[in-house]
Amino acid sequence: MAHIVIVGAGIGGLPAAYEIRELLPKEHKVTVVNSVDYFQFVPSNPWLAVGWRQREEITLPIAPYLQRKGIAFIPKAVTAIDATASKLTLNDGEVLDYDYLVITTGPKLSFSEVPGAGPTSGGGGGFTHSICSVDHAQEFFKDYEKFLENPGPLVIGAMPGASCFGPAYEFAFILDTDLRKRKLRHKVPITFVTSEPYIGHLGLGGVGDSKSMLESEMRNRDMKWITNAKTTRVEEGKLFVTQLDDLGKDYKEHEVAFILSMMLPAFKGVDAVAAVPNLCNPRGFVLIDEFQRSKTHRNIFSAGVCVAIPPVEATPVATGTPKTGYMIESMVGAIAHNIRDELEGKPAVHKGTWNAICLADMGDTGAAFVALPQIPPRNVNWFKKGKWVHLAKIAFEKYFIRKIKKGNSEPIYEKYVMKSLGIVRLVDHKK
Repeated sequence: MAHIVIVGAGIGGLPAAYEIRELLPKEHKVTVVNSVDYFQFVPSNPWLAVGWRQREEITLPIAPYLQRKGIAFIPKAVTAIDATASKLTLNDGEVLDYDYLVITTGPKLSFSEVPGAGPTSGGGGGFTHSICSVDHAQEFFKDYEKFLENPGPLVIGAMPGASCFGPAYEFAFILDTDLRKRKLRHKVPITFVTSEPYIGHLGLGGVGDSKSMLESEMRNRDMKWITNAKTTRVEEGKLFVTQLDDLGKDYKEHEVAFILSMMLPAFKGVDAVAAVPNLCNPRGFVLIDEFQRSKTHRNIFSAGVCVAIPPVEATPVATGTPKTGYMIESMVGAIAHNIRDELEGKPAVHKGTWNAICLADMGDTGAAFVALPQIPPRNVNWFKKGKWVHLAKIAFEKYFIRKIKKGNSEPIYEKYVMKSLGIVRLVDHKK
């Protein structure tokens, strides 16, 4: 009997648990370990942060749904990983043995890289907000309610080293829409400050016509922007930014005033994972081979934001490559199949396609992009805008939460709808 332990119960971890349980014979044990006892649907955090969702609509308890599928759950944080002995230490001192470890922890939010950044009571201690967790989104909404009583400048964007730019654009447009509905937009100058070299870069070198389409949308909504922005520090009500030119040299200094700000931070690997010798790169992201397996520990696999992926291209201000939802699902699928094959005495041969599909809400419309694969060169590369994306994002939220409740990692209709569009999760290793 083998014991497979999954650390992390987010958009990667829970589907991994369901798919591994489905593929493996019952004599093998599957356990999920997570620092909190609830699942949060992170893509809905921008809606929560403006009061369009309630916490209970986008979170659910983990244990009941895993138990129905015969999966054990331990709601404790991992404090140490002994990769040589194949053991985990949990925050109460409990030691857990594993035969295979699947790391899907997500990132550590590295607010400390910019002095004064981060939510005051959400792990940052500074003057900017985040929407990377449900707690942070709720904290923003508390300040947003106060802001609405006496509105003024808003600053939205992403810090140097950030990799997940889509939610910053999404949140800027959602705030714009919400303020217009409240008849307050004329009192709120919005500035978008991003480490990207241009609007619509997205950490991907652009996708289709993303540059011109997002620039046009921001002009139409009367938003200003600063690109190649190296935010150096934050003080109360003021963001200090050095703007670089295309050669990476200092071009202009900015002091951007705000009453309320949301700046996505750079990511790092979580401490317990980053501390494992030879497992990670210097930022704590897990180094994996083409089969999602650690390059140094053959019984450790990893998927999601916590894996190491090099930047798509060098940029004047550091940017990372995002790991989008369907890309993560393809990683998870490869892991599940490779663990099954290894337990059957076969070599690991399955590879994720790393295809990217993203739906970004803009409040009253939306933008979608498809990049197949996510890392260039691509077979498919398009970016489109329309009301249908707004509706599709709402539908996807309901669908994904239902999928987690049902415990099905890839419902049959999802598989065939995607396949009809030429989008699949796994590379056919026979080709």
